[in-house]
Amino acid sequence: MHENQPNVRCPLQYPDLNTSQQRHETSLIGHGRVKLACIRMPFQLARSSLDGTATYTHRGARSIAHQAAARPLHSTVSPSAFAHPSAISNKPEMEYQNKEVDALVQKITGLHAAISKLPSLSPCPDVDALFTDLVTACVPASPVDVTKLGPEAQQMREGLIRLCSEAEGKLEAHYSDMLAAFDNPLDHLGMFPYYSNYINLSKLEYELLVRYVPGGIAPARVAFIGSGPLPFSSFVLAAHHLPDTVFDNYDLCGAANERASKLFRADTDVGARMLFHTADVADLAGELGAYDVVFLAALVGMAAEEKAKVIAHLGAHMADGAALVVRSAHGARGFLYPVVDPEDIGRGGFEVLAVCHPDDDVVNSVIIARKSNDDVHADGLQSGRGQHARRAVPVVSPPCRFGEMVADVTHKREEFAKAEVAF
Repeated sequence: MHENQPNVRCPLQYPDLNTSQQRHETSLIGHGRVKLACIRMPFQLARSSLDGTATYTHRGARSIAHQAAARPLHSTVSPSAFAHPSAISNKPEMEYQNKEVDALVQKITGLHAAISKLPSLSPCPDVDALFTDLVTACVPASPVDVTKLGPEAQQMREGLIRLCSEAEGKLEAHYSDMLAAFDNPLDHLGMFPYYSNYINLSKLEYELLVRYVPGGIAPARVAFIGSGPLPFSSFVLAAHHLPDTVFDNYDLCGAANERASKLFRADTDVGARMLFHTADVADLAGELGAYDVVFLAALVGMAAEEKAKVIAHLGAHMADGAALVVRSAHGARGFLYPVVDPEDIGRGGFEVLAVCHPDDDVVNSVIIARKSNDDVHADGLQSGRGQHARRAVPVVSPPCRFGEMVADVTHKREEFAKAEVAF
């Protein structure tokens, strides 16, 4: 289990973008270019909500300057399997959106078939090209609701997510071994082509915690479930946002933890606060009560039922008032990562504080929750008595993006004011 098995990550490549609209900020190094990265897209500030947050609307997806080599991909699933009207948003252009959703699902079904036939998911040109096509199809805004697709499509989607997880694990192991060859691996993290994605995702999560957890956060100990061989999220949080916090990183794979620990051998600060444990989250009980914040990586529990069980287990053992950060997905990105239902988090014994669906350079959605004080621990999944059942889910905009937008608007106003004075 690796960090997006948890991340922001999947074994996919970030497609190149038209530099006239947005430069591609990461260099592609070596042959392991198959990482789910993030496509920046233009947005406009649409309105301010009552609580002062902002919502963003697309002004159109960025054009793709480079496409992987085309290859014929034939679907093994009939179009009728996906023609479910409830699988898309209820808008006036329903017919057009139905066609858009059908075309998208057929394309992804073909890609899944092609990826399934690969002899290996280790980084190589064929793997790179197919995952590049997959990311190109899934990351832009889409009306599809993957949770409402038919059974055949759901089976395909779950299989695809598992393939993404496997490929990501191979990619991370490859780069972890490369970094471990340096005297101080932490000085060379930029070698990983998508390291900046972790910086952006971790910043978003930290700022959401600060904004929406009552009283803010100053955790003494944090658990990251599904840290993998490249525990970038924990490192970024420890180095840049939580300098006094101890991080306990859990992963099913002993080899992944062994690789990860080597990256911190020369660091006396962050390295001393990064601990690694080989364990299944289902086997953790009393340990979970010691954490102020628990991060649940995106690919821990890849099917909806698995994810709900993990969340219910955390709810049964985390301390009252502790914060939970869950990584999810929205729209077509749900073909790459599991979609977490906030109601499952509520039924698991948590109060959902905020749900954020970024549309810029962060692919994962983020859900911030807090362990409820009422007794919904062991039976929360069945009873549905969590706080979430009694309140609306607050869907919010990224705090960092809102701050940047406000700063930019303020700067523009100052420029116009100076121009008017000069005139």
